[in-house]
Amino acid sequence: MPRQLVLATSNKGKLAELQPLLADAGYALVTQGELGVEDAVEDGLSFIENAILKARHACAATGLPALADDSGLVVDALDGEPGLYSARYAGVHGDSAANIARLLERMQGLEGEQRRAHFHCVIVLMRHARDPQPLVVEGRWPGYVLEAPRGEGGFGYDPVFLVPEQQHTAAELDPALKNRISHRGLALAALRARLHEL
Repeated sequence: MPRQLVLATSNKGKLAELQPLLADAGYALVTQGELGVEDAVEDGLSFIENAILKARHACAATGLPALADDSGLVVDALDGEPGLYSARYAGVHGDSAANIARLLERMQGLEGEQRRAHFHCVIVLMRHARDPQPLVVEGRWPGYVLEAPRGEGGFGYDPVFLVPEQQHTAAELDPALKNRISHRGLALAALRARLHEL
């Protein structure tokens, strides 16, 4: 029987990406939202800090092991923006269209290598709320920010994130391919390689 892990988010997009990647490792994910757990306050100053805060909060609220991910889009020419604030860059949490619009506005006039960006993901697996050695893995997905959205898939900034090797945006990629090469996919591959440590 699969072991249950609480995913420290209410984001169905993340659940859809993570579930298949962990299912064959013997884990069943349930979102904290399904268990009536409110989102944690994300007041860390790095992706790692926020992921730990979220995992600890979910463990404490449910008594179950928790998996938390903190990720975002980092644009070097914008000093790392939107970064930690990727999900609420335009002021409202989860409004992808508004976040993309703000990003494109901030990047007006930038060309070529100035449009270089990467997605960064940190995943933390915490066995219990006082776990002194949470499992921490990271993934990075380099690309460029386009001047206009393309594609219907994915979520967040996927429609403006060009993956150079594929010559498609993340929103145009087949979900299985995206799961394999994305920042989250790479972080999860690293996590799965270390699950034996648990």
